Amino acid sequence: MKPADPRPPVNANFRRLLLVAGCLSGVLVGMAAFTFHTAKGTSYLSNDPKACVNCHVMREQYDSWQKSSHHAVATCNDCHVPHGFIPKWLAKAEHGWKHSAAFTTMNFHEPIEIKPKSFKDLQDNCMACHSEITTEIADHKTLSDKDPLNCLRCHSNVGHSARGPF
Repeated sequence: MKPADPRPPVNANFRRLLLVAGCLSGVLVGMAAFTFHTAKGTSYLSNDPKACVNCHVMREQYDSWQKSSHHAVATCNDCHVPHGFIPKWLAKAEHGWKHSAAFTTMNFHEPIEIKPKSFKDLQDNCMACHSEITTEIADHKTLSDKDPLNCLRCHSNVGHSARGPF
């Protein structure tokens, strides 16, 4: 005589539901992996400026950066994301999500415009890299909120030559 199975019997409908859920999960993971591969997703984990031209709408910015005075000393990440390890990766994740959604749905402003949060990161990075010459200017500017410090007001062509005023 066979001993009784201590497990309760599994309903056939429940098994079908698990099978369908597993198949749907597999399809979704496969689609996500295919999309990530097709969009060269791993390139965004690098510091290579060529990753920024995976989207055709960034070609003008990349080309102008190559002609800029900062081409030999700064990459896109040096200027456009925070320098701290965790803030950098959080910003890259946020930018990646927003950019992929905007470019997939074709819902973005042309020409591309920097958002206020990203502009603050850019401004902070200018000040950090050039602190030896900007400290006195920054101290003076903090006295007046009416005219906030904006490096690009006078230096709009530094990171991207041939760009118009900011």
